[in-house]
Amino acid sequence: METKPQMHCDIETGICEIPGTQATTEATNIAADRKPIKLLYFTDPICSSCWGIDPQLKKLALEYGPYFEIEYRMGGLLPSWEAYGGRDVNGPASVAQHWEEAGAHYEMPIDGDLWLEDPLPSSYPPSIAFKAAQLQGEEKAVKFLRRIKEMIFLEKKNIARWDNLALAAEQTGLDVAQLKTDFEGKAVELFQQDLTLARQLGVRGFPTIFVADEKDNRLLVYGSRPYEQYEQALLQLHPEAKKQVYETGYTSLFANYSTLTTKEFSVLSGMKTSEAEEYLMELHAEGKIGKYASKNGALWMKQ
Repeated sequence: METKPQMHCDIETGICEIPGTQATTEATNIAADRKPIKLLYFTDPICSSCWGIDPQLKKLALEYGPYFEIEYRMGGLLPSWEAYGGRDVNGPASVAQHWEEAGAHYEMPIDGDLWLEDPLPSSYPPSIAFKAAQLQGEEKAVKFLRRIKEMIFLEKKNIARWDNLALAAEQTGLDVAQLKTDFEGKAVELFQQDLTLARQLGVRGFPTIFVADEKDNRLLVYGSRPYEQYEQALLQLHPEAKKQVYETGYTSLFANYSTLTTKEFSVLSGMKTSEAEEYLMELHAEGKIGKYASKNGALWMKQ
């Protein structure tokens, strides 16, 4: 019987890794179709390191959005807990501890108690659900992915359960019945195609982002990295890109992103995290923004 790859996340490297995989250099055409730069992003809905780079990717979109697009691919971080052969993470209980540490490290709210109370048996169901959502449009799919990440990291909702996936779909404007049909049909094949591409490109952990230009020149940004590394990779391949000046006021930021963590608001507004938290609390007290309070941090939302 083939041993399935399993989950190992390392805060020091900023990578959620599939042990036993090796990088390859097999060429696959991932050149951008429309904008001059494409970010081919291999991720997973339960990847804590991927949640940790959401602030950087949001800022990149605001400063360089006209020059790049993101193509999301699911990587299959946790097929199952059977025959587990990981290192630091050796079962749901150890994920709980890891998530608490990861949340503190990335300054992003993560509640590890999910893994003690209602652990996921696999990350495949939410990954397949995302592929089903993509069939209804990329914009809706990205909103859906964000929503299920909020569910699992802050709300302790098991996103391997269909009722939670259906709720997220409804909340993000998807056709739930169609999602169910595709979840049980086309999306399964699309997910397998993502896994195949990941193997071809030697993807061994998440986040993995290939930054590619129209001639398929590529740079790899592997793991959770500072904002400047994503910016420099884009500029190296497209030096003509000009940084956009964007409005940092809270109304503009929440117009661009309907929900933001304190860390995300801090990065986008240019405030220190402590200043951002105080400011957001004042806005909430004045009834200008909404708030979802989790054990390890808040999610703020436009009213």
